[in-house]
Amino acid sequence: MAGNDLGGLLGSLLGGAGGGGQGGAGGILGSLLGALAGGGGSGGQGGAPSGQNPLGGLLDLLTRSGLADQARSWIGTGDNQSVDGAQIARALPDDTLRQVAREAGVSPEQAADQIARSLPQAVDRLTPGGSLPEGGSLEDIIRAQKL
Repeated sequence: MAGNDLGGLLGSLLGGAGGGGQGGAGGILGSLLGALAGGGGSGGQGGAPSGQNPLGGLLDLLTRSGLADQARSWIGTGDNQSVDGAQIARALPDDTLRQVAREAGVSPEQAADQIARSLPQAVDRLTPGGSLPEGGSLEDIIRAQKL
């Protein structure tokens, strides 16, 4: 399944912090980005706009939810600002967070906490030049970074 592949890639990106397995950071982020790409229960609401990779859609969601400074810090070349699970839970559509939690076998609160812990590092690693990669699928972007 593509979500498991993405989870495995994200897990390796995060230094083996849980590939595609339940509860692992890579699996949680893979599920989240898959749901935002249209594979989930959000029905297109809050997902990535057509032609944009799901990472860009997620960052747009965070920006619209008042986390613009944090998201910019992850993309930029300076220090990464942290977020907490409550901020992530407020930023994501409820049905998307519930779907991600269900796929990971954890509560929505636990899923939000895991996303908050791993997302800054993942975005930072995916944007080494200080800008969001354009075009291609997220899997292609991860592979292109050779991480």
